[in-house]
Amino acid sequence: MREHSLAARITVVTGAALALLLVGAAVGLLITIPPGGRAEPRPSSVDIGFARDMSVHHQQAVTMATIARQQGHSAAVRQLAFDIDTNQRDQIGRMQGWLALWNEPVQSTDDPGEWMDVPGGRSHHRTAAAPARSGQMPGMAERQELSQLRALRGPEFDIYFLQLMLRHHVGGLPMAEHASLHASLPSVSALAASMVTAQSSESDLLTSMLADHEATPLPPS
Repeated sequence: MREHSLAARITVVTGAALALLLVGAAVGLLITIPPGGRAEPRPSSVDIGFARDMSVHHQQAVTMATIARQQGHSAAVRQLAFDIDTNQRDQIGRMQGWLALWNEPVQSTDDPGEWMDVPGGRSHHRTAAAPARSGQMPGMAERQELSQLRALRGPEFDIYFLQLMLRHHVGGLPMAEHASLHASLPSVSALAASMVTAQSSESDLLTSMLADHEATPLPPS
């Protein structure tokens, strides 16, 4: 019965996420046809930095979700992993497609989150969550943590996956929030805003699923 309840909650959350993605895609299509033939404004450092950093951040979520699709103990965890995998692969494709259209390299020599720096030398990305580890974005799992996830089986796997994914979602939210407010291009701000809504809902679901396992979230990274 509990599994059916979890599946229902996942269906509601992922359905809302897909709807938001469709809205973002529609907005993106509209702005590619500039009214009166006017050129679309050039992307700013926020647009470019967000597309780069969030692609990297999403890629680790896809990696963890792929593992969970294969090793998840419960159907609810496997379904959630499938939805995260599908949605974030789509978003990676859109962001990397933008970078190609902008003639910008996918990788940057800048520090992660540098595009979020504000006057005074303080960065939203560094202060909104825990301080980032050197060269690492908040929420990202360490290599040994991913190795541990791959080694686990049964309910222990489900708990650790939920913990890692929740920490990952929470760590990435400041990037999406910043881009939703400060991106120059409407398509970028729309996608970032949809991420804020979808990942906030998924974070609530992940927290609830951990409570069902009588487990607690990991501390921020």
